[in-house]
Amino acid sequence: MSNLTAPDNHGAPVIWRCAVPTPLRRSFDYWSPEEGGPNPAPGIRIKLPFGSRSVIAFLVSQGADSDVDPKRLRRVTSVIDTEPLFPPSLFELLIWTATYYQHPLGEVLPLGLSPGERRGKPEHPLEEPGLMLNERGRGLPEGAPHQAPRQAALVQRLAAGPISFKQLVTEGFSRPLANALISKDLAIRCDVVNTVCWRERTPHLRANPEQSDAIDAITNALGQFSVHLLYGVTGSGKTEVYLQCIAACLKQDRQVLVLLPEIALTPQTLARFEARFDAPVLALHSGIGDAARDRAWAAARNGKAAIILGTRSAVFVPLNKPGLIIVDEEHDAAFVQQDGLRYSARDVAIKRAQLEDCPAILGSATPSLESWLNADRDRYRRHILTQRAGAGALPQQRLIDIRGLELTAGLSRELLDAVERTLHDGNQVLLFLNRRGFAHALVCHDCGWSSECNHCDARMTLHKSPPGLQCHHCGDRIALPARCPGCQSNRLLGTGLGTQQAEAFLSEHFADYPVIRVDSDTMATRGAMPKLIEQLDTGKPVLLVGTQMLSKGHHFPHVTLVAIVDADALLFSPDFRGEERLLQLLTQVSGRAGRAGKRGSVLIQTRQPEHTLIRNLDAPYHSQLATLLSLRAESALPPYGALGVIRCDSKTRATGLEFLQRIKARVTPTGHCRVIGPLPAAMARRKDRFRSQLVVAGPSRPALAALIASLVAEAEASRHSGGLSWSIDIDPYESL
Repeated sequence: MSNLTAPDNHGAPVIWRCAVPTPLRRSFDYWSPEEGGPNPAPGIRIKLPFGSRSVIAFLVSQGADSDVDPKRLRRVTSVIDTEPLFPPSLFELLIWTATYYQHPLGEVLPLGLSPGERRGKPEHPLEEPGLMLNERGRGLPEGAPHQAPRQAALVQRLAAGPISFKQLVTEGFSRPLANALISKDLAIRCDVVNTVCWRERTPHLRANPEQSDAIDAITNALGQFSVHLLYGVTGSGKTEVYLQCIAACLKQDRQVLVLLPEIALTPQTLARFEARFDAPVLALHSGIGDAARDRAWAAARNGKAAIILGTRSAVFVPLNKPGLIIVDEEHDAAFVQQDGLRYSARDVAIKRAQLEDCPAILGSATPSLESWLNADRDRYRRHILTQRAGAGALPQQRLIDIRGLELTAGLSRELLDAVERTLHDGNQVLLFLNRRGFAHALVCHDCGWSSECNHCDARMTLHKSPPGLQCHHCGDRIALPARCPGCQSNRLLGTGLGTQQAEAFLSEHFADYPVIRVDSDTMATRGAMPKLIEQLDTGKPVLLVGTQMLSKGHHFPHVTLVAIVDADALLFSPDFRGEERLLQLLTQVSGRAGRAGKRGSVLIQTRQPEHTLIRNLDAPYHSQLATLLSLRAESALPPYGALGVIRCDSKTRATGLEFLQRIKARVTPTGHCRVIGPLPAAMARRKDRFRSQLVVAGPSRPALAALIASLVAEAEASRHSGGLSWSIDIDPYESL
């Protein structure tokens, strides 16, 4: 039945439309709670029955009628909040995110809450245990107690007001010292909400003219929406531009949100920000526990946190008085969520800046083609830093054509000699190899058998520490076979070079120097990267062997040689973004060399020295973008066209392809859009699931969105087996 009017409830709306955490892309109607009360605002948390479960959902709107028979409607069990935990602009952002990425609102709204709040807990209290002088302590004469100077200093500090124990330790007072005042009946324990002092702790560095122009333009735009693309060569002082813009924002008593692509970057950046500002700086990433995240969420929401550093998901943190949003390394694919809600934190950050009416800074030495074209079209304001800051100079690059050369562990004689000279001179070396493990695969020399994964269409990677074969896609791990499963030969060989093999060879070849492997296997613990940075800061000669984890924004002042073992890895990628990513990766890795006063150099091994992209690597990054953009324009690929993908995985290949074909047949493309497929995904089988997809291409996002909405409606209405699941990917970054 439709449009049935609900019974009167003292003149108040009685139908609540609720967003429930379910894969269905619609709201659900419920009777309002029996207890009545004032009409709550959209966004409050509520409890309601859903199927056989009781779930936490969100009020979206209220009305007096429903399209559902009133007899079938159930009642909201209880109301958790009196006011929404979302600031209005964040609530609007979450609704926009669900709409743009065509994801269920009930699964998007929890992203704006802390872990405890998602479970129905109240907002974490801001009060912290602390210390204050009692009446006797406040009556002490100046300098008392005279026999205990540290206690006297603490009394003097407490005379300014209560302070948390955490802050006392930060200011150099120990907990036993506080207990001593308590035992002498001079102070008592109390709950404290720390006052916030936002100012620069140390004076800022003198900016060069290019930096000054960028700082002036951004600070003059505070208080209004604008997007600034800060394009600077590696080591050009982009962070100093951030810091001075942050200082200007703090002077206006506004908060700053800084997004970083990797957890590994957080400790270095956090230390630099805390050294610069006398202001509360919070770090939000997957490495912190739920309790710490609850506290940080409350501090940000209530304006007690001045600067919030975070990885991708921090784009949804609530802010009391936002003034500036910064996305560092804006080009990085780590800003794109690849499962569940597939979103780009960079793009969401720009939308958030618009809703908050504040500037957004997109910083990178290798801007994405999307951002570069937006600057060309004057949608973004571009600021260019062409020179390295301070005494640093751009490294010299040299290609090593390895065709026909004898290689040892994938390394040429010329490269090894350069590494030896650099270490002998007391400097540090970074050897980049974008493949972890010992070898790409294990193969049989006699019959050609290779170590295929039993669960994915991929080869298992050979690892020596610990020994075994591991699939880097599903995680499956098996023991090393003693003989070939195909022909029982014992002549099994590792093919391709991995970081473990390079580490093993280099440790033996350069036995007098430490060789450190840096990849996701060795940097898995929380303190691994800070410990590495501390070791590198000593300046002693070290040889780093690592993957792209080393390419992302780290400052290694004592690295003077960067060696890229295989520059051709992404050159012929089937992904239309392959060449862009390769150019970004090689530019970023090269930028780790010569960042302090010492001259740096970069050696690049390649079998394709004539390729335009490889041949011009020593040219400025932006000089190659025109060619890449023209290729995209010819193919109507992003940023000149819009893409969306409906992905499906199923127990059998046929099931997924039939499901996608069925929903495609029921929709007629409009607006010059095309539906391509169904096709197997780039990796057609993963974790014993078969992956298929429909690719939707259109000239604009509105046209694309309308067509995908029709396909989504058909997919939700279509019956399918329980072993099939599907998802939407708007602006996909994953290979098609």
